[in-house]
Order: sequence, then structure tokens, then C-alpha cells
Amino acid sequence: MKRIISANNLLLVGIVVVGAAVLGMATSGQFFGPVSMTSFFRFVSVPILIGLAQMITLCVGQLNLAVGAIGGVAACFTGVIVTSWGVPPWIGALVAVLTGAVLGLVNGLLVVGTRINGFIVTLAMSQILIGVQYALVGTRTIERKAWPELAAFGRSEILGIPTIFLMTLVVAAIVALYFAQTVSGRKLLASGGNASAAQLAGISTDRALIVAHTLSGLLCGVAAMVSISFLPGVNTTVGGDWLLPSFAAPIIGGVALAGGTVAVLGTVLAAMVVRLVDAASPIFRFDAEVVNFVVGAVVLGTVALGKLREVQASRHASRIRSLRAEAALAEVKR
Repeated sequence: MKRIISANNLLLVGIVVVGAAVLGMATSGQFFGPVSMTSFFRFVSVPILIGLAQMITLCVGQLNLAVGAIGGVAACFTGVIVTSWGVPPWIGALVAVLTGAVLGLVNGLLVVGTRINGFIVTLAMSQILIGVQYALVGTRTIERKAWPELAAFGRSEILGIPTIFLMTLVVAAIVALYFAQTVSGRKLLASGGNASAAQLAGISTDRALIVAHTLSGLLCGVAAMVSISFLPGVNTTVGGDWLLPSFAAPIIGGVALAGGTVAVLGTVLAAMVVRLVDAASPIFRFDAEVVNFVVGAVVLGTVALGKLREVQASRHASRIRSLRAEAALAEVKR
């Protein structure tokens, strides 16, 4: 894992501070008012969670294009069982999390069982799950008045900070500890960093893929539960706009597409940056297309810069090896 205080994290902290200051000045300080700040922290919870979900699959060299579809099905299924089956709302919230985990497990089993690239598997699954989501709710919206306890949780605050945001930070801390302190977490990193070496060390890369997809789905389920708690209702639009933010947060946060790395704090900070861009949209009258263009361009630029650094590092290492070989040869000739 990368150091917590890295250059990238410091840069992201600076961007968050400057971005917040700009929005504060543009709104004559209203952005820092209790209503605006509460709204910001409440709505940034989902981008953080789906960013962490994507980060876990990226760390094993995989992609999860079904992030939004998993969350959408989990949210809609919860709405159906609460309103139609009479399941208590808190049990429904747990079902949302478990549904996400089960769907993630299915993704992992399909990737390992078929040996098809995870990109294709999760892309296909996303389309299947979108159909399932429509089958669950059709064109209707299940309003949140059906789960008043969850809605109250979504509105609740602790010392002026939304409870769901604090819960999200706890989840992020658990993810960080998982990769830093557990054998399972280290196996995922080893599998993503060098699959061949991991297999020689006795690590099951297949199991690592299944665990990664399952954990990714579980976090999508948590994001679905959070969405249910503060959205006016659930319908087929839930999860529809999750894909780009799910990639933007970890990639901008410092996670390598090649696998083998995680950046929990970077992902959290990058999600805040993306949320600041969204918050700036109505203030500066940016179109949604402009926001998506900016976020997409930043993601692409970050990936390109990372690749450039990898090439430079590889060339530098190659030059060092050549110099050492020449020095050794000269020593032999003496």
C-alpha cells in the first residue's frame, strides 16, 4: 500500500481546499453554510463507496462495469420487499447489502469459471441487471415514505455532520485496515501485482478474483442502502450515473489500472473533488455534459500520466542495469 501522506494525497487535499474556497467565494459564503455543507457531505457518500468498490476490483487487475447496475438492483429489490412483502425497513437495508455481495460473487464466479475477461463479464452482467431492475419496479417510483426509519437515518446528523457520511468514513477505514492488516487483503494485492509470483507463493489467484468481486458488490450494496436513505424514492434511474464516478475516484486517487495497489484516502479525496465539480455545476451554470467531459478528461489524463511515469521508471531501471552490467564486465576484464 502507498503511504497515507503521499504527494498525490497532498495535492488532492489542496484541490479540495481551493475548490471549496472558490465555491465559497462564488456563493458569498453560502457554500459553507450548514445546509450546503450537510448536503455536500451527504451526497458525497455514494461516490466514495462506489469508488472504493471499483478500487477493490482494480487492485486485482479487474474492472467492474456493473457497479451501478448492482446498486440499482439492490435498491429496487429492497424497495419491493419492504412495500410488497412487508419486510421491516432495517431488514430491507441489510438485504440491499447482501444482494450486492451476492451479485458481486456471481460476477467473480463467472470471471473465474468462464475465463472471460472481467470487462466483458461485468459489461454483460450490467445489461442483465438493468433488465432485472426494470422488471422489479417498471416505470414506477417507490417513495421513501415506505421506509420512514431509513429516511430518518438518512437525515440524521452527529455534531452537524450527516450520519451516513460518518458511516462511509468508517467503511473506508475498515477497507484500509483490511488491506493493511489482514492476510486476505495482502493476498489480493499480491495477486494483482504479479499473478505468476503469487501463484508460485501458493496464493490462489482465482480465489482472489472471487473475493475482490464479492467485496466490490458488497460495497455497491452499502451504497444502495445509503441511496435509499436519502433519495426521494427508488426507480430504474438509481445507479445509472455511478460508472464514471466509480472509476474517477480511485484512478485520480492514485490506484494503478495494472493492479497491485490501493489508495483508500486518495479515493475518498478524489470523490470529494468530483463532488465539488458537481456542486459547481449549478453555481457556474455548467451543463451536465461539460461536467462529464471534465471528469472524463481528468481520468484520461491521470491514466496517461501514470503510464508515462511507468515508462520513464522502466527506462531508468534499464539504464541502471546496463551500467551495472558494463561495470561488472569492466571489472572482469581487469
